[in-house]
Amino acid sequence: MSLLADYNLPFAISFGLMVLALLLQLVGLGDFDFGGDVEFDVDAPDFDAEAAEATSAGFGGALLTLLGLGRVPLMVWLMVFLLLFTVTGMAIQLFATNLAGAPLYPALGALFAGGASLPLTATLVRPLGGLLPQDETSAVGLSSLVGQRGTITTGKAARGSPARTKVRDRYGQAHYVMLEPHEDASTIHEGDEVLLVRREGNTFFGVPLAERKLAPVS
Repeated sequence: MSLLADYNLPFAISFGLMVLALLLQLVGLGDFDFGGDVEFDVDAPDFDAEAAEATSAGFGGALLTLLGLGRVPLMVWLMVFLLLFTVTGMAIQLFATNLAGAPLYPALGALFAGGASLPLTATLVRPLGGLLPQDETSAVGLSSLVGQRGTITTGKAARGSPARTKVRDRYGQAHYVMLEPHEDASTIHEGDEVLLVRREGNTFFGVPLAERKLAPVS
């Protein structure tokens, strides 16, 4: 049975997308995360209960947990799903051919394959999440990031318009937060290094390191 056969078109597309996702991951363009950027610790003294509740509560959060989303990076979850969708779909078409003498219509085969692949993916990513390096989250309080250095990764930070910023905590683990400049008239551009000086809710305020004036050495 050929992957390029007409009745296997959904699975050929799925396999192609998986290869593309893998290539993006290898060249560093596929480092997408899903959900919140920071993992909250209820034992931390500055735990933000409202933010954590908004992140995990409700039907949507339960559904994402059931599917295994959040246990691994989104790109990894997607690659596992696409691989299982391809393999499961071809197996279903082979079974249908042996049983009925002809494969299923592509849409019907894709429907069955998708229904089978979702629980298989959720089952597989649970142990896989424990094997992957956990350098994108850490159970630390948000306020502990104040005083740390970061780098603007996406966008331009201006007052009222925060930009996504990568900052490492005291353990060297990376977090992504939203940051505005400490000074009203200041603008911090993508790629600039900043010092986080204060926090209001889930928004941090920082000063660009290039503009900091150091006291003269006596």
